[in-house]
Amino acid sequence: MAIHRRHFLQGTAGALAAPAVARTTWADTYPSRPVRIICGFAAGSASDINARLFGQWLSERLGTPFIIDNRVGAGGNIASDFAIHSPADGYTLLYASTAIAINQTLYAGKINFKNTDMVPVAATVRTPVVMEVNPSLPVQNVADFIAYAKANPGKVNYATIGAGTLQHLCGEYFKMMTGIDIVPVHYRGAAQALTDLIANRVQVMFDIVVSSLSFIKAGQVRPIAVASVAPQELLPKVPTIAQTVPGFEAAGWQGFYAPLKTPADIVNKINREVNADMADVKHRARLVELGGAPSPGTPEDFGIFVADETEKWGKVVRQAGVKID
Repeated sequence: MAIHRRHFLQGTAGALAAPAVARTTWADTYPSRPVRIICGFAAGSASDINARLFGQWLSERLGTPFIIDNRVGAGGNIASDFAIHSPADGYTLLYASTAIAINQTLYAGKINFKNTDMVPVAATVRTPVVMEVNPSLPVQNVADFIAYAKANPGKVNYATIGAGTLQHLCGEYFKMMTGIDIVPVHYRGAAQALTDLIANRVQVMFDIVVSSLSFIKAGQVRPIAVASVAPQELLPKVPTIAQTVPGFEAAGWQGFYAPLKTPADIVNKINREVNADMADVKHRARLVELGGAPSPGTPEDFGIFVADETEKWGKVVRQAGVKID
């Protein structure tokens, strides 16, 4: 952990260092033209929707358009690469997600950048994960599921939305912590995965709560636990996985990054406005409605969090031997 934090702190110190006069100039004039928010996922995705909500807030608060620029592909790497190599003037921001932590190991040797080539700006939301099963599976809780899987090694299939995704790595992480043998089945998206879960072609899925909520409410899938430390607002009666598997925690998350050496005053200005958005009662309620838990904090908080996530998911990728063709 210390290595990642040290690299983060060194990178942040370098990124935020600027002469006092220059910082004052940036603070007085920014933004004076439209700002691009680079999103690595398609229009209509959770990342895109939240990026647009924060972009609208920033546009209204700062009086300049914040425009979403979707650059889709390679699990978000195309967007990250573009943002990293953009001018460090505050007019290009990356709306990052869990993928940037996973991809450092998953795409090792295939990408030519690191997270420390960017400067953290502001965390936005964390998206809780729910462990859900087909209702016909004879389990009611995590302990039941572990016992069932151990009695049926290699016969329980879990759905993912692709190799190396959070949904996939949550399953591998669960296997590592419980010693069970369940088999991943990869789909092109949550809709296909949930369709097969409902049809009992697969028996379990670790999914983002919001994408499964309507199926949970309809009784088509059964939630047995959430992967957060505490019960979730959207599923208040569902226990946590950690109550049975101590230390198990997983969530999706999102936040803003900027090119390295972006002036500190710009980073701090965006951070303040993003935190103000999450403090606004109406905007906060909308984020929760969309399945996100607002996650305010400083740029340094966000950077340390991402470093920890990078180390955590890197271990899972390596131990599970996850590969991307």
